[in-house]
Order: sequence, then C-alpha cells, then structure tokens
Amino acid sequence: MESAGMENNGTQQELGNEIYSDDQAKYFPPELVSHCVNDSMNLYHCYLIQLRRNFDYDVPLHDIVFALRTELELDDENMTIDLEVDRGSLTVHVKYVGVVELNSEQVLLCQQFQVAIFRVLLDGNLKELNGVLEASYLRNEFPLCDYLLLPFTGSHHNPPFIDWKCVSSVQFPHQALDKSHTNCSLPKGYARLVKTKNGSVCSCMLENSLVCTPHNDHVYCITGTLNNLDGNTILSRKNGQVITYKKHFKSRHGIDLCFESESLLNGRHIFPVQNCLWKCRQQKEKDPSNASVELPPELCSVLMSPISIATFYSFSFVPSIMHRIESLLIALNLKKMLVDHCMQNVVIPTFKVLEAITTKECQENFHCKSLATIGDSFLKYAACQQLFKTYQNHHESLLTARKEKIISNPALCKLGCDCKLPGFIRNELFDPKMWIIPGDRSRYYALDEELVSTKRKVYNRGIRKVKSKRVADVVEALIGAYLITGGELAALSLMDWLGIKVDFVNVPYQRDFPVQPEKLVNIRDLESLLNYSFRDPSLLVEALTHGSCIRPEIPRCYKRLEFLGDSVLDYLITMHLCHEYPELSPGLITDLRSASVNNECYALSSVKAGLHIHILHDSQDVHKRIISTVNNFEQLSLESTSGWQQETTFPKVLGDIIESVAGAILIDSGYNKEIVFQSIRPLLEPLITPETVPLNPVKELNDLCLNKKMTFLSRENGTTCVTIEVEANGITHNHSSTAANKKMAKKLASKAVLKSLKESMSGT
Repeated sequence: MESAGMENNGTQQELGNEIYSDDQAKYFPPELVSHCVNDSMNLYHCYLIQLRRNFDYDVPLHDIVFALRTELELDDENMTIDLEVDRGSLTVHVKYVGVVELNSEQVLLCQQFQVAIFRVLLDGNLKELNGVLEASYLRNEFPLCDYLLLPFTGSHHNPPFIDWKCVSSVQFPHQALDKSHTNCSLPKGYARLVKTKNGSVCSCMLENSLVCTPHNDHVYCITGTLNNLDGNTILSRKNGQVITYKKHFKSRHGIDLCFESESLLNGRHIFPVQNCLWKCRQQKEKDPSNASVELPPELCSVLMSPISIATFYSFSFVPSIMHRIESLLIALNLKKMLVDHCMQNVVIPTFKVLEAITTKECQENFHCKSLATIGDSFLKYAACQQLFKTYQNHHESLLTARKEKIISNPALCKLGCDCKLPGFIRNELFDPKMWIIPGDRSRYYALDEELVSTKRKVYNRGIRKVKSKRVADVVEALIGAYLITGGELAALSLMDWLGIKVDFVNVPYQRDFPVQPEKLVNIRDLESLLNYSFRDPSLLVEALTHGSCIRPEIPRCYKRLEFLGDSVLDYLITMHLCHEYPELSPGLITDLRSASVNNECYALSSVKAGLHIHILHDSQDVHKRIISTVNNFEQLSLESTSGWQQETTFPKVLGDIIESVAGAILIDSGYNKEIVFQSIRPLLEPLITPETVPLNPVKELNDLCLNKKMTFLSRENGTTCVTIEVEANGITHNHSSTAANKKMAKKLASKAVLKSLKESMSGT
C-alpha cells in the first residue's frame, strides 16, 4: 500500500482558484488517421450512417456513407447516436455494409467533394474554395485526418454504395458548359439554356444546385424553377410597398436585370451546422434562416451541380455524428490499453468507458459523475479495508492520513497523469467550427504520433489544460465503470494499473489483549437488535467503546472499526441506490447518497433503534448530550432518516457507533458485505428515495444562486457563527446563525436565507 501514497503533486499547478494538471495532450483516434499514400487502388471499409427523425419537415433526410481504411471494432450497441436538433430529435444508426475499392482519382474526387460541402456548411467562405480544392492535389507526408463522407445511392446491396453523380457535382465550376448538353435530366421539351454568372447553363443543371449571389455573397440551394414568376412580377415588400422584382433589385442592390422575362429560381439558405450533442439545445418550431427566396438566374453563380437541399441538410448533422464516433474511438483505444494490462476477461461496453472520460463541461446527455460516485465509494472502501488489515496497531487518525494520500484528488490526479489518462478526457463543449474536415489540406493541424503503452499508439492533436479535479473524477469514474461491468476484481485490476495496490484477502484481526464481552455489553440484546450472531463478541465491545472509557480490560475504542465501517456503509448504500434507481441523473444520485450517508442520518437511526443505551463511556458531557437528544427525540422529524431537516446537532458518538458496528460485523463475517447490509439496513429504514430525498439547504442555496446568477457570500464570524448573504434583484438577504459547529451554523443560516429568497421570488 505504500506505493499508492502519493505526496508529489508536481504535475499540478494553480491558476486562479482552480488547480490544473500540467499541459496535457488531447488524443485523436488512429483509426481516422493516415499518411495519405494514395495507391493506384485503395480498399475502404464502408459504414452506412442512417438518419431517422421524430418530427415532420419538408426537407427529406438522406443516408450517408462513412468510408475509412480500417474496419472499426466498436460494439454494435454503441453505434446508435441520439441528436438534439431545433425541431426535435434524430436517431442515428451506423452499420457496416461492406468494402469498396477506389482508385486514386476517385479518392481525390471524394475528398474534394466533402471538403467543399463542409466548407460551405461550416464557414460559407466561398472566396477561398477554389484554393481549398486545389490544395487537395498537394502531397502531404504528415499524418492527416483521412476518411470519406459521401452521399448514399439508396441501395446497400450492390457496392460501391456511393452516389457518384452527386460527388461529381464538385467538378461543375471546372467543366466546360456544353450548349448541346446531351445528358439532360429534364423531360424532352423542358430543357433550355439559362443565363447565369457562369454563362449559359442548361436549366436541368440549375435544378438541385448550389449557387452563390456575388452581389451579397450569399449561398443558396436551388430547389426548382418558379415558372409563374419573373423580373416583371409584382413583389410585396415587408413595409407594404408594391414593386416589381426588377425594380426591387435596382433599388435595393443597384442591379439592372438584363433578362427580366426569365423565370426566377427558388433558393433556400444553407442549414447552419450546430452542436447536436448539446443537451441544453432549445427546440423551435420555425427556422427563418432556411426560408425560401426568389432569385433571378443571371445573379447566380453555380458552384456545385447536381446536389440537393436534402444532401446539405443531411450533411449538416455529420460533424456532431463524427464527433461522437471520434469520442467512441478514443474510448475504444483506452479500453484496448486497459485490456493489454491484464483485463482480457473483462467485457465492458465502449460507451461505458466513454461515459467515464466525459466531463460535465461537454454538456451532453451523459457524463462521468454517477460512475465517479460509484468509483469513489469503492475506492474508499478498498483502501480503508486494506489499510485496516495492513496496519492493525495504527490509530484511526494515522489510517485516515494514509487513506487521504491514496484517495485525495491530488493523489488521483497524479496517478491519472502518470498513466496518460488526461489525453483521453473529454472536457470541452463541442464546437463544430473546430471540427477537422477530413482530407482538408488547406488548414494546418498537428497530429503527432504518441505511444500510450508499449503496444498502443494514438495521435496528439494539441496541448490543453485539464483541471486536477476532472482528472481525479475520471480516475474514479473508470473504477466505477469497471466495477459495475466486470465486478470488484475488474475494478481492483484497474486500480492496480493505476498504481493502487489493493487485495481482498481475508486477514485475521489481531488483538493482544483478552476481553470478556459478556461482562461489558448485553450480547443477546445486541445480536437480536442487529439480527446477527457474532463469532467473536469482543468485536461488539470494541465497536461500542467511546474514547472516554479506555480501561485495561478494553484498551481500544471504536475509532478503528468506525474507520472501516464508514467506508463499507458508504459503498453498500451507494451501490444499493445505483441498482435501485439506475435511471436517475448523476446529480440526484449524488444527492441521494449525501442524504443517506451522513452523521445526522446515522445518529437518528441509532437513537430510534435504541443502540445508544449500549454505548460504553465515562464522560458526563457525552452522557448529557445523549440524554438531551433522546429527550427531544419525539420532536424530531422522523419521516426519513435524513438529518438535513433537523435544526439541532447530534452527539457524534451516536452516528459513529452505527459505522463501528458495521465494521465489527464486516470483520466477524469474514468481510461479507451483504451480511453487513442485511444487518444494518433495518436500522436505517426508511431509506431515502428519489421522492423523499430532502435537499441540503447549503447545496440548494448554492445551486439557486448559480442558476439565477446571484451573488453568494459566506463568512465565518467566529468559531461557531456563520453569516450567509445573497444579493438578488437589488435586495440583500442575509442571516447569521450560531450553533454547536460551523457545519450546522452554515446549514441554519442557509435555510433562513433560502426561505427569505423564496418568499421574495414568489411575491409573498
């Protein structure tokens, strides 16, 4: 266990009030990277990105082909992605459909197509588009983000699945405009030449095309010809003025239409690319930016043809989809690295690893908090029982100090950094503007190869700062992920990889003094109360002995057993809550755990069960405080065992003995945690539920101030006095409370300020 004690925090630094680890890498999956050696023939593994929406809209969705040089190893169940969009939600399913062989010219054409469509969608900077496409001919010896995203033909039964006609639309500006246009797609008699900025273009090439209007630098998708409208048609402006289209363009843009009798084109704005993984996205019924406009053909410069509005609409979701796939692949690479360590028999879903490395800063529908809560409780228990067994003659205070060296945030951060975990952590809200367009050679980005183990390599996309607390959270979350998926042995194996050496070998509890338990405690009553028969009743004596009652016949108090029992109860209750309520949000799981595992909760349970009468102590102060608590017992709120509602403090010994008795049962049962829970749970009933969980006044006030952006101030006015002050809407709400300790004083002050705030906000 000594190897797990980490005192060197040299990998961390303080910036403002936050502690950050040193500059850390940001990893990119090797499956999406190549050195761009275009052979005469290239084999691509193809996946179909299927888009399904739960709302009605007049623009159809088209599936997309995702092709890369490496076959992915993602779990099938992880290939479903949920997106939040303006009008509702999309379900995306990614499935393998086969392989295609592309020659170097086809690969180049595909790269040009996807660079063009994403440059239009992401930044609309068409002035540089030709230069961007020309850059694709340049050879690049450095690693490049290299995969293909292409329109789908509509049938995946016959390769190559790719809609080459649409892909070839990127060549339109470079093709000679043939007046004969023998391959016209319009019915005979409908095709005709139309004057555009490009020159004369067949009307069929304007149907389903991308155009720009140089007079205002706007980009539109043409969805059809408005045969009933031309330059002489009357237009009603928003101000009520009635004017022809010809006069409108003259007065608004100073343009004289030369072909006013030419039918206008129906154009739609390009769809904005948004972060569709953002859980806080607000839905809206209408999207005015995508409204139709009427365009004279002579003002339009055709950029791509044929390409439909549905293609642009479908591709607008791709950056979010690929960001999720990139994240899953990063999680997969971390999972492979852990498998190499010695966890070959552990089957853990890739998505569970992704959840563990995703922080709340990403603002997605999942993050590591729940897993971190589980991992934290197991880590605490594993470390405590190992320390308890290893240092059998150490006082509780020394055990606690050693425990902190193992499970503290700085210690966990250092362990995580030593194992190169920060590079895998996702800690930023996805910004589509920062997404790397695959195959785009016009923008420089570094992808440096980095070994994360002797067998595994990833690519480093750059350097960033990561909060020390976030690294520690991810360490705990990974422990939690392996615990609930592979069991305790898998979690211990992960901890071993991190550098925390723990085993669950049952070591006999040694005591060098004789104890006659039947002369000191009522064993029969206690065993009946606990529904457990002790093999070694002397453990009961130790569990119930207060520090004031040390005698030759009982030279050890309950503190060591409390140290062990605290950790096992925390672990047992946390696992119970997670199994009982698997769908709860991370925040509510944390609230449930905090409300269930605290000294007030245990103290109430101790008095309610009558356990307090068995405490061995020689302190008048302890005696008076216990008597006072018992006398006021009837006035206490006992709708639940949570003590947060109470406005009085309880003697610490009342809560401690619940934990020490739990520790005694754990040792006596051969470290059988289930027996501990079966014995202690009835004392804690009724357990907190999502319906009965009370809010901690301090946390509730803090959350309210954060949500309402109110100023929160807490100051200590002495050893036991706390003042809470909140400014809201120009009104200051403050309250000072004095109690037996600062924790209770802060709770009482927060409760009073909360009441005042709520009354003010409700207008009462």
